[in-house]
Amino acid sequence: MQCDYFASCASCTLHNMSYDEQLNFKIDREKDRFKDLIDFSKTPLDIIKSKESNFRNRAEFRIWWEKDEKSGKDILSYAMNDFDKNILQINSCSIVSPKIAELMPKLLEELQKDMILSFRLFAIEFLSSSTDDILITLIYHKKLEDEWISLAKTLETKFPIKIIGRSKKQKIVLSKNFIEESLNIENKSFRFNYEENGFTQPNTYVNIKMIEWVLNNTKDSNKDLCELYCGGGNFTIPLSTKFNKVLATEISKTSIKSALKNCELNNISNIKFIRMSSEEFVEALNEVRAFNRLKNIDLKSYDFDTIFMDPPRSGLDDTTRALAKNFENIIYISCNPETLHRDLKELIKTHNILRFALFDQFAYSEHIESGIILKRK
Repeated sequence: MQCDYFASCASCTLHNMSYDEQLNFKIDREKDRFKDLIDFSKTPLDIIKSKESNFRNRAEFRIWWEKDEKSGKDILSYAMNDFDKNILQINSCSIVSPKIAELMPKLLEELQKDMILSFRLFAIEFLSSSTDDILITLIYHKKLEDEWISLAKTLETKFPIKIIGRSKKQKIVLSKNFIEESLNIENKSFRFNYEENGFTQPNTYVNIKMIEWVLNNTKDSNKDLCELYCGGGNFTIPLSTKFNKVLATEISKTSIKSALKNCELNNISNIKFIRMSSEEFVEALNEVRAFNRLKNIDLKSYDFDTIFMDPPRSGLDDTTRALAKNFENIIYISCNPETLHRDLKELIKTHNILRFALFDQFAYSEHIESGIILKRK
């Protein structure tokens, strides 16, 4: 990948390596990390590569104002941090999707033309889909008035894009607050709505490969699936085709709302979503506490054989880790190999590791995601 800001922009920390070099660096690092728990001569290690450029469908940039010495005018630019945490002005980004990359300079040029649109603009967030649907959030340090709404609507029509304006205690949705996505997974199309400010996987290509890896390593079952940290149903909805019923939990109201809508879009009826934390779900399952949110769900009617977990960077808490040991099959997707290593020390006391995978969601950075399949001994 070629980028004008390699070695300057702190977003790509592994800028001094080719794509294959940075990927091999991360693979070797993780094999070394897990060597005390996994015998890689016996356990298959699957590597899911990213596209080498234009792979991010979600990005955020600060806006920087600087006076032009010749004209005396204030000039807008996008900005990131450099390696010393100072402001680095940029006019392009090689890791964002082609649609975002194409839009970035055109959008800034239009914003620059009008002070109502540009004054006190602080940041811009981009969210795009593989179908080229794109949502822009303009974030300000000022109150947004009717005149801003009128101008932003014109901007929305011109490109065309969807625009949301944000300021302190203010959110203005001009048309829609989501993008529409269609993912081709194992030659089957799945539809999703991704809401602004909700969690989405940033690398669409790798996300599809992650889902397919899970599906290919999950046998069809006449029993039920328990999923924790389900988000908007990214894994839940494709996985539901493998099980009789699915019970999925998530703490975020926005994600639960998206998950319910995504079920509707895909005509799926065998999933129940519950808004509760993993700790609360364990308490409900063990009949420690009764929850009003479960009044229409009979937990005893579920016959689980598999648990799927995609926790935040902190990994699993003690109670959730203990719960997972009760399942025949464990599927664990991790965004933090350090906490996965910690959790795996406990899980391998009751389960054998069948497969391990590394997913390069964030190419040219130190970060890598992982997945593991375990079966009860």
